[in-house]
Amino acid sequence: MCQHQPTCPSADATDRDAAKVIACFPEQGWSLLCNGVISFEDTGEILPDGRSIAPHRGPARHALVA
Repeated sequence: MCQHQPTCPSADATDRDAAKVIACFPEQGWSLLCNGVISFEDTGEILPDGRSIAPHRGPARHALVA
């Protein structure tokens, strides 16, 4: 599916978020990646096979301060 060189990670790869954006809808909070993944601004995802990935943000900055 990807025409980029080097090719983007597949939808099953752990680094799938590194694929290039081919359609962006910031007013709706999502983007379509060239590997078929729909990526949401809250870091959630929908994979091409319909599986969903829950948001996976790291801890808030204020939670890292000791």
